[in-house]
Amino acid sequence: MSGLLIEQSTPLIQLQDGGRFGVRHLGVSQGGAADWLSMYWANWLLGNALDAAVIEITLGGLGVLIQQDGCLALAGADLAATLDGQALEPWQSFTVRAGQRLRFSHPQQGLRAYLAAPGGFACTPTLGSCSTVSREGLGGLHGEGQALVSGDTLQWPGTAEPRQLPRELIPDLSLKQPLDLVLGAQIGDFSGQSLFDLFNRPWQLDSRADRMGIRLLGPALEYQGAALISEGIPLGAIQVPPDGQPIVLLNDRQTIGGYPRVGALTPEALARLAQAQTGDCVRFRPVLEQQAQARHLQILAGF
Repeated sequence: MSGLLIEQSTPLIQLQDGGRFGVRHLGVSQGGAADWLSMYWANWLLGNALDAAVIEITLGGLGVLIQQDGCLALAGADLAATLDGQALEPWQSFTVRAGQRLRFSHPQQGLRAYLAAPGGFACTPTLGSCSTVSREGLGGLHGEGQALVSGDTLQWPGTAEPRQLPRELIPDLSLKQPLDLVLGAQIGDFSGQSLFDLFNRPWQLDSRADRMGIRLLGPALEYQGAALISEGIPLGAIQVPPDGQPIVLLNDRQTIGGYPRVGALTPEALARLAQAQTGDCVRFRPVLEQQAQARHLQILAGF
């Protein structure tokens, strides 16, 4: 008997893990959980490897039938989850019994929730990862880049070592504080007014957003440098196309690009951005690479 049966799903509900590495020279995207921090905590709650395969649930719309007794964990956005009709809050592990139904409705706070199972959901890796990248037809339950659909069954191979997450350790994934931005190689080729606007004006998330990237709306940034040769693009890079409206590149981004970049968001900033919705506003704060690395190590030390 499988661990759970998918009864309701959407194209935005996918298997994800820590991502696909060592293959970008082949033009293969990284993939992986958009909010890696919530994925880590969901797995931590069960004693899993932090990058084990989870279900990334974007905007809700997931319904599952539990088919075996066990323990699951939930972290990230509040998507009005219920277990047999009873409200289920994120940032906790919880016991399930065969025959129960787990439902995710719509966002109450945040955008993406992560459902973890003991040992991670079973899936045959594609190029070293279960991460679903639909555009490239890679990963997912059947290895073809498909989102989870009604009728899919998922199993978990391990046993749980459930933990409780103290409330003071729950990460703040809101946009109350600016997003940290490590300055990029082309930052000096933007006009002075553009640099002022970049760090002193709010930027609104456009509706043109997916796992490849998010367009931002605000003052037009003016690039004054020479034309660029396409180069590799890191996760969180902020490109500026000719219209001057920045694009934050996410997990399913292309591997190279020729637009100038003002820099790249830190891992923590990316996790927070992954929980933002269309119409939300963000601000940026410049940081040095050494500061970003120190902060990332501090976060990892908490697991």
